[in-house]
Amino acid sequence: MKNREEAISYCLEIGNTYEDYPFRDKNWTLMLHKHNKKVFAWIFEKERHIWMNVKCEPGFLDYWRQLYKSVVPAFHLNKDHWNSIILDGTVPNEEIYDMIQHSYMLTKN
Repeated sequence: MKNREEAISYCLEIGNTYEDYPFRDKNWTLMLHKHNKKVFAWIFEKERHIWMNVKCEPGFLDYWRQLYKSVVPAFHLNKDHWNSIILDGTVPNEEIYDMIQHSYMLTKN
């Protein structure tokens, strides 16, 4: 996964989700649950890469950050609950999918 379209498409495939552009800055795409309107992924471009902020359980924040240098404390969000994934091709798609699924489940209720 390296581009915004792939990230959005995967998030929509989860089901009962939608994309939104609530800010004046159209660089930000939010992926939300339809039933509770909670955001589970923030997608944006920064430093010539697409980044995705995903929610993470505290015990896994550092795990992902230590495993991949392209997983960093979340840009513009609470670093104790969110990570940023830099979609530069260094994090395997299956791992990105896993992080998105976890974020989806953490924000479901």
